[in-house]
Amino acid sequence: MAEFLAQYSIQRWMEMCPQGYLEDTVYGHEPDATEPEFLLADDDEREAAIRTTVSLVVGERCALAASSGLINAAPDYPSKRFLATQTLDEARHVEVFTQRLFDLGVKKDDLESTIDRYANPNLVKFAEVLLEKVEHGDFVAGVVGQNIVLEGMAFTVFELLEAGNREPNPKFSQTLRGTIADERRHVGFGENRIGSLIAQHPEKKAEIERMQQEMSYYMLATFSDSFSNADTKPRPQSDAPVANADFHGTNLATATPEEMEAVLANTVIGEFKTRLARVGLEYQTPTVPVPA
Repeated sequence: MAEFLAQYSIQRWMEMCPQGYLEDTVYGHEPDATEPEFLLADDDEREAAIRTTVSLVVGERCALAASSGLINAAPDYPSKRFLATQTLDEARHVEVFTQRLFDLGVKKDDLESTIDRYANPNLVKFAEVLLEKVEHGDFVAGVVGQNIVLEGMAFTVFELLEAGNREPNPKFSQTLRGTIADERRHVGFGENRIGSLIAQHPEKKAEIERMQQEMSYYMLATFSDSFSNADTKPRPQSDAPVANADFHGTNLATATPEEMEAVLANTVIGEFKTRLARVGLEYQTPTVPVPA
């Protein structure tokens, strides 16, 4: 417990985040960084960027609600303190991706209508499955759903987007690198904290695995929706002309939509299997979603 206290303390969080990789940034990026002109000048590219960023906002709003909701359900103060820092991380993520919508030309008065317009229904359902556990004060299921399933998905999606935007959009790439660093810490907490609690409550394993299976279904359906309508050379997001970036052995500049979807889904599922096994759970394969 002493090592746990030190690793996930507020002091450690301050040294790593606001005094570390976020120092001197504005909304997660260099103060003078801007969205590239090629993106802002093309209506189709800008709309694709807005659609992608809306998905990030929806996911991070769910993470904010989950992490804050789990604080009172936590069984010990080290966990409460860590979740307090995670809540601020998630609030920052909501803020930086919301700011990106503004940078892309979304008017503040149109924010909620824009999110409603572009939010993927399957991603909304994914969030609802998790937040139901949080609302019932189920700490063990909530941490698995939040810090392993949701954060594990977000970690890989952010890595894909960062790889594809590193050269054409340094502003967005830097913002993503900061969120990746946060997510890595969140996933680590989930693995380190929840294994002992599952060992204490083996009767919860089946219920938690059903939750993971349902969340994984909606996650894969979201991926399927995102790539099923791609009729041009795919990109991690359509707001950037991909350089020859490699993502887990796939060239993002030449991959087909099917290849992009496959590498993203397979990478996330592989991470799920590894992390769930570390806490004493077995990955449950969902049915394969059919594109709408």
